[in-house]
Amino acid sequence: MYALGRWLSKITNLMTVIGGLAIALMMLHVTFDVIGRYVFGTPIPGTITIVSHYYMIVAAFVPLAYAEQKNAHITVEVVTERLPQIVQKHLEGWALAFSGVVFSFLTVRTWGEALSKHAINASVVQGDASIAVWQTYFVLPVGIGLMTLVLFYKFIVYLLGLKSGLDDERAQPDEMPIASSHHSDAN
Repeated sequence: MYALGRWLSKITNLMTVIGGLAIALMMLHVTFDVIGRYVFGTPIPGTITIVSHYYMIVAAFVPLAYAEQKNAHITVEVVTERLPQIVQKHLEGWALAFSGVVFSFLTVRTWGEALSKHAINASVVQGDASIAVWQTYFVLPVGIGLMTLVLFYKFIVYLLGLKSGLDDERAQPDEMPIASSHHSDAN
């Protein structure tokens, strides 16, 4: 199970790098478009469509699982913080299962939508150009599907009480090695 968590962590980290690359490419694309528009009088055709249908979709949906892996999603604990720790632990564990079910429905629904957009070869007309966007609809089920896998994996780890393997690059305080204190009096 631990090895599966390590593999899932590597996939999630890779997808997050892809999301970061999309942001970097988006910044470069928009910068070159602005330079082309105001310096040379010729903007890059289709910039708005490419930014909104490609870069932003990848940047928003691909790293979802990474945020879950790192427990970095926003949580509001108005009521649960007043409950005993054991109750909080079980609520959090079962919330993983509930979220996994919701995200699995989202995965199936977005996959169906992606297939329908592929079937009609969906595109957006901007200016004189028709830009195919059907490919970007597949980003959602991939990102949401990975989030679903992480949620169900974390739920199984919770149920079985196993070590996760998802976030081991960050040492936990109780697992940090004790530094040895050797003094050398070399003069």
